[in-house]
Amino acid sequence: MVKEIERAGIPVVHIATVTPISLTIGANRIVPGVGIPHPLGNPKLSEENEFKLRKSMVLKALDALQTPIEEQTIFS
Repeated sequence: MVKEIERAGIPVVHIATVTPISLTIGANRIVPGVGIPHPLGNPKLSEENEFKLRKSMVLKALDALQTPIEEQTIFS
């Protein structure tokens, strides 16, 4: 789905826990997730720290959307 949306001219960020799969399927902008059961969070963290973690990941994804790329890129 990521590739089809990008073909329409809309940049997409794929937040994924297994980045090699993202590369294989052709995602262009990849942000590594935290872990398979919780890609955008960590339930073991306090509520405040989990909020900071999620905010950091969303900001990284927004930055990736604005970054011109020539090839598949992992934003870590």
